[in-house]
Amino acid sequence: MFYTKFVLAFFLILAGIFHFIKPQFFMKIMPDYIPMHLQMVYISGAVEILCGILLLFPETQKLGAYLCIALFIAVFPANIEMAKNFYQSHHKYFWLTILRLPIQIVLIWWAYQFRK
Repeated sequence: MFYTKFVLAFFLILAGIFHFIKPQFFMKIMPDYIPMHLQMVYISGAVEILCGILLLFPETQKLGAYLCIALFIAVFPANIEMAKNFYQSHHKYFWLTILRLPIQIVLIWWAYQFRK
């Protein structure tokens, strides 16, 4: 269990960095009802990086775990939006977007393990 927090932290930091490198990808999956798409992409990227960093240190691991849980819940609508868009456009990777939804729940469980 000790090493898995580093794996999660690595993926969170990497995903957060990609929010700044390729914001247009993330803007495409933002639901229309969420305002300020570009700003929200940058905010969510920064929060992902922060989550990853907080998980790395025992003193901040609990806060990082709860922040990860909140983040994974907050970005769930974007994953639903992406699945909807891929379905409507008959995208060949629609099935991958459907897989992301239960994976999001697994990520919540995974982050919950680090709250101690």
